[in-house]
Amino acid sequence: MPLALVLAFLLIPVVEIVLLVQVGEVIGLWPTLALLAAETVLGAWIVRREGRRAWHVLQDALRRGTVPERGLGDAALVMAGGVLLLIPGLITDVLGLLFVLPFTRPLVRRAASRYAARRTRLAGDRASMTFPPSAGGPGLGPFGRFDPFDPGADARDPGTPRGPVVRGEVVEEDDHPSRT
Repeated sequence: MPLALVLAFLLIPVVEIVLLVQVGEVIGLWPTLALLAAETVLGAWIVRREGRRAWHVLQDALRRGTVPERGLGDAALVMAGGVLLLIPGLITDVLGLLFVLPFTRPLVRRAASRYAARRTRLAGDRASMTFPPSAGGPGLGPFGRFDPFDPGADARDPGTPRGPVVRGEVVEEDDHPSRT
């Protein structure tokens, strides 16, 4: 994923410039600049309107004491769309409009939600293979060390062996004075 982001940050400006040059050759320099300016002004107006609407949805949900799941997603998409609309370019403007427009935002939100759920599931599967849940038994962490925060850990010293406990007194004969 990080490699894909680096490639995207490197390739998107190149693709944007190539596309702007091609559009400029077809319709001319000034109409191309006017198109970019109009997209920016229209995008700023839509972001302002939809951002205000998303803010009101969040406030209403918080007043009712509910979790504003859809409102948070909409607010995040409007913010991301606003950033994309402020970047000069045709591709980023189209993506920004997809994130901001009220009739395309639910589609983007569902697609992003499915993508996030799939990535979370894959990360959980990868973590469970790396750190199996019962790697060392109760009381032991994933690396076999004593974990005092594990609810399965008992209050014994980590050095105490498991199994039946025989109560008694330990006599060490090495320190006995008569053997010198």
